[in-house]
Amino acid sequence: MAPVELSAGAFFISAALYIFAWLYAIIKGGNIWKRICKHILEELLHTEIADITYLEAEQTIDVYPDSYGIRLDVRIADAANTHYNLEMQVKNPVNRATGKFLLPKRTRYYQAMLDTDMLQKGQDYDELSPTYIIFFCLFDFFQDSQRIYTFKKRCLENMNIELADEAVIMFLNTLGTKGDVSPDIQSLFDYINSNTITSNFTREVADTIVEIKNDKKVRDAYMTYEMRMKDMRDEAHAEGKAEGLAEGKAEGLAEGKAKGLAEGKAKEKTATAKRLLSMGLSVEDIAKATSLSIEQVEAIKAEWIG
Repeated sequence: MAPVELSAGAFFISAALYIFAWLYAIIKGGNIWKRICKHILEELLHTEIADITYLEAEQTIDVYPDSYGIRLDVRIADAANTHYNLEMQVKNPVNRATGKFLLPKRTRYYQAMLDTDMLQKGQDYDELSPTYIIFFCLFDFFQDSQRIYTFKKRCLENMNIELADEAVIMFLNTLGTKGDVSPDIQSLFDYINSNTITSNFTREVADTIVEIKNDKKVRDAYMTYEMRMKDMRDEAHAEGKAEGLAEGKAEGLAEGKAKGLAEGKAKEKTATAKRLLSMGLSVEDIAKATSLSIEQVEAIKAEWIG
């Protein structure tokens, strides 16, 4: 079989995703590596933080019994009781039915659930903690090449007037070329994008990744397949469903939909397996994560390697 040729974009996603996934493991690693997460926050916000506490990594908040629970990648509070929700975003999800991007409404929903969760724990609304929702993105959602996009509420009639609700949303664009960031944040972006170590900080991050990879117990405890692949699984599922519905117009709606769902699930598992292979996971671990047989994963690996 001829070697598989990857486009520059595909190679970037593969390499960047590998580092991105391990960086996620560090950030959600609780007190073990909190110095790295604390330093990232200090560099982003240009302030000193006395200490941080992990409220719960990958916390699911269910505000009401019949509500949709939201899964937060990492939720942190500092000594001043400012709350930080850190989200790792690999792809730019789209609602296939409407064609609209999901991130803007997702940030609104996250903010609402964070506030409601704090109120349910006994706080009055005037005691709500300041919050930062921070997305680390491997893409430029706003297509303006800014390294960081920071959002606060302002008056449209007079942009100098800010609504001081202490809720901030930030999108970090690792591909950005505009705007000032600290040298350590830029070196982190460079490391994610090109696996290039340009500072003592990224050396520490790289050494920590090696530490995690070499410790199976730590790796299994702090790496989750679901986070890295959720958007890709959703996209594959939606794509398969859409294809099935289109075919259903000619072959019968029920048959086409069933076929599309089946193809979407198969495509999802194959894509997930390839991503996990690129991250160095074993065939056995990938088989468990995807419900594929070891033989199927071996076949995917052979095709992927070429």
